[in-house]
Amino acid sequence: MSMQTTGDRGHWGSRLGFILAASGSAVGLGNIWRFPYITGENGGAAFVFIYLLCVVLIGLPLLINELALGRASGKNPVGAFRGTREGTPFVITGFLCVILCFVVLSYYSVIAGWTIGYALSTVMGKKLVFADFVSNATLMLPLLAVFLGFTALIVQAGVQKGIERWSKILMPLLLLLVLIIIGRSVTLEGAMAGVSYYLKPDFSKLNGEVFLMALGQAFFSLSVGWGLMITYGSYMPKQQNMVSGGVWVAFTDTMVAILGGFMVFPAVFAFGMDPASGPALTFQTLPAVFEKMPAGGLVAVIFFLLLSIAALTSSISMLEVPVSYLLDEKKASRTAAAWIVAGCAFVFGVPSALSNGGSRFFSDMELFGQTGFLNIVDYAFGTILVVVISLLCSVYVGWVWKTRSAIREIAEGAPGFDNGKAVSLAKIWAFFIRFVCPLVIGYVLYQKLFGG
Repeated sequence: MSMQTTGDRGHWGSRLGFILAASGSAVGLGNIWRFPYITGENGGAAFVFIYLLCVVLIGLPLLINELALGRASGKNPVGAFRGTREGTPFVITGFLCVILCFVVLSYYSVIAGWTIGYALSTVMGKKLVFADFVSNATLMLPLLAVFLGFTALIVQAGVQKGIERWSKILMPLLLLLVLIIIGRSVTLEGAMAGVSYYLKPDFSKLNGEVFLMALGQAFFSLSVGWGLMITYGSYMPKQQNMVSGGVWVAFTDTMVAILGGFMVFPAVFAFGMDPASGPALTFQTLPAVFEKMPAGGLVAVIFFLLLSIAALTSSISMLEVPVSYLLDEKKASRTAAAWIVAGCAFVFGVPSALSNGGSRFFSDMELFGQTGFLNIVDYAFGTILVVVISLLCSVYVGWVWKTRSAIREIAEGAPGFDNGKAVSLAKIWAFFIRFVCPLVIGYVLYQKLFGG
């Protein structure tokens, strides 16, 4: 069943607009904040190699899968399941997407608030002590509100005038800032040791855990399993080639992640810091590196501005998912939906904002082996639920809606996709969606829940 996108929901004005918006959704703190420290903890280039395999073999098929589901229905994630198979119990997957995006937006905006705080403090020449900064509720809550306010302002302006217009500004700016920092980083004395660490694979480091981390990072980074690509796919015109569009999104996202490593590792090695210092790499190690660097103050401002922009391009898409649900299913106005969801995300984000020392209750909570409210919701939603949704989406398209329905939708803008031959891109994609993705994702989920 294939339905064209309804008029007042909005649609992409150009192919470039879609690619930049979808890439912006995928490019976020996951690339610039999470990718370098995950790489550092898992042995450098060997991890990067496995990550690239995961992106191509698992991430890209799932990305095209979600785009097809969105464009075929012309609806938000809930409407996408309802519209492609009336009465299917898989509609629960759509609701999970909406809930996931709302919850992740609430705590992701807290971390994004940190990047704004660091950017402002470096402009003012003030040095922040990370532990003191994140435990200060009088700073955390206003920063959370400011970031959500920016996000809501862009989303309420609509698909073309808001999301697409700002993506065309923010994404090139983000890339420019990345290249400026790489230029400064790789020209430091001793930087080549970091480049070598990053580019020379040490395959002795590879084990099952590294594979799982790489696959998890591919999910986290590419925005599959969130309903984001279902929503963005619903704004695609029929003649648009979602295969080449999906490849461009995956390429842009992966390129920014890999460039993130070139920003971080040369500088870290040049000043003898630990590349495996975890999440602290961004907010503790790098500020110390910038201090020692010639023109380090300017580099620090550019770096934290870059992080804020990356966070914003992702938060826009997270807000858009519940907003599109309210537009489609509840007939709300876009402006009201954007501000209501952002306001609720602020309220739900307060415990996360206070969970790093701002409140003993939220900081000391323990569940799922995690301590602190932010870490608990990140594990339950940003780690486990993303994998569950990816599994449900691949099973739904592969076995319920059927891959032939999806292939018809994909081929509408990409005639070479299904050439009718014994081996075609369509048949390879269908094999991955029906068999490879569910088996691999099921294994990942089993390991995350029961692997100890």
